[in-house]
Amino acid sequence: MKRVLYIILIILVGTIFSCKVNYSFTGASIAEDVKTVSVKTFQSYAPLANANLTQTFTEALKDIFLAQTNMDLVTKAGDLQLEGSITGYNVTSVAIQGNETAALNRLSITVKVKFTNTKDKEQDFETSFTRFSDYESSINLASIEDQLIKDINDQLTQDIFNKAVSNW
Repeated sequence: MKRVLYIILIILVGTIFSCKVNYSFTGASIAEDVKTVSVKTFQSYAPLANANLTQTFTEALKDIFLAQTNMDLVTKAGDLQLEGSITGYNVTSVAIQGNETAALNRLSITVKVKFTNTKDKEQDFETSFTRFSDYESSINLASIEDQLIKDINDQLTQDIFNKAVSNW
């Protein structure tokens, strides 16, 4: 009887220690063999874009991968690779009032992203992402442009991160 209990105990302990749960609070589902990410500088090809947009967007994209994963950032040839360009930077009028003036303006930014997963080619994609932020037309864009860009970058990088590692 002791021998049967001993065998059951060994099987039970072996089963418990062989199980592994992979859970992330960010919703990211990254394979265990994916250890590094590389982000090439996103050049701006959008006319009239803010001069700092290239740097602020690229850094925001790096930051989200570092903050929400355990991956290391490498300069090139990461297990996950992101590259692309800023293709759109537009200010348009929205919420036209009765006197044909705009109550709100909208700043929109579009980025084209090429994502390569060297460990799983089925996850690769190349697509464009667009996000915007509205502001009152009575406010000069130059006075709030940096904050609008930060807000839009937060949205864009979250969208890119989700598509790259959350499989949506």
